[in-house]
Amino acid sequence: MSLTPEEKFQTGLLTDLEPVAEKELNRHLSMADEWFPHQYVPWSQGRDFDGPIGGDGWTPEDSSLDEVARTSLIVNLLTEDNLPGYHNAIAGVYGREGAWGTWVNRWTAEENRHGIVIRDYLTVTRAVDPIALERARMTHMEQGYTATHGDAFLHGTAYVSFQELATRVAHRNTGKASGDPVCEQMLARVAKDENLHMIFYRNLMAASLEAAPNETMRAITEVVKAFEMPGAGIEGFLRKSVMIANAGIYDLRLHHDDVLQPCLRKWGIWDREFTGDGAKARDELAEFMEQLDAAATKFETRREERRARQAARKG
Repeated sequence: MSLTPEEKFQTGLLTDLEPVAEKELNRHLSMADEWFPHQYVPWSQGRDFDGPIGGDGWTPEDSSLDEVARTSLIVNLLTEDNLPGYHNAIAGVYGREGAWGTWVNRWTAEENRHGIVIRDYLTVTRAVDPIALERARMTHMEQGYTATHGDAFLHGTAYVSFQELATRVAHRNTGKASGDPVCEQMLARVAKDENLHMIFYRNLMAASLEAAPNETMRAITEVVKAFEMPGAGIEGFLRKSVMIANAGIYDLRLHHDDVLQPCLRKWGIWDREFTGDGAKARDELAEFMEQLDAAATKFETRREERRARQAARKG
């Protein structure tokens, strides 16, 4: 069966950029620290739960976290839980051979630690209802995961460049919001992994901009305009995300200022020369970023007004 022009383009780009992938893989391996999830969990706080071994059932009073921190931790964990779907999606983009395949497996192994350590922390500290958490995990994973960008190399790589950085921000801010130094230390460790993953993908996109500038620019624009977090399929995600945004853990301002803009600046998007559809895509992106900035400002204003009203009522 003959390849379509788009398939030929994708295959050619994968082949051309494999030396870059190998270089970035080696850089990653030289910088990634070995760490162990069990060392970040306060096991001495644990006790048996109800069930076959007859421990104590969970009650809300068991948790020292407020509702916002608890919700954010649950969203973060359920997002990590869908790793099998992400592995399948990323393998569909990069394949399973050579440096690409080595990266896919290494990335998956590192990501798996995140779900392990967060779940162990939540269970041992009784921060959340473990039965409700397990039911939420089953519901979320039964839905599976389908990437909005399919197996397109440029769209897939652009997406994970932004998504890994977004996840880093969400983990770090969740840790700070928890009020628990142990939790903050754990999520800072997880966020460090996410940052290294982001650098791998971001550097691949930089190379793609050199190899195929206009096609890459179009992919970046389409991904930015349609971006949603991988946990968007979590049951009740909209309500949870609003709560998280109102707490300043992850909101439109952070998405614009701390996720999108840093990547776009690093790639030199506003200073590069594009032609044809690439130039059109950058114009579309500039317009979208202005709209997003305005929406972020509007959200911040409304949030401050709500906080002021709440403070006045308490006063």
